[in-house]
Amino acid sequence: MAKVHFTRWLKGIAPGEPVEIEGETVSDVLDRLFADNAQARNYVLDEQGRLRKHVCIFLDGERLAHSVALAATLQPQSEIYVMQALSGG
Repeated sequence: MAKVHFTRWLKGIAPGEPVEIEGETVSDVLDRLFADNAQARNYVLDEQGRLRKHVCIFLDGERLAHSVALAATLQPQSEIYVMQALSGG
């Protein structure tokens, strides 16, 4: 089972504690997690189910590129971190 963590900034819409969910890919896990939480889904994914620009996903300590993040394959004990992307100068 993968363990999903959300940053504290999302505590109003996402689980405050890590959640363990079964799935083969990041997308599988997030779909199951968001099945009962449309607000969190709308923050993380756009209307076409793609990762929003302002969201970063780390899988097992590695930041995933937006183009491959949702399709990334999980290991049995994977940890997924969902957080806001930061930019500026």
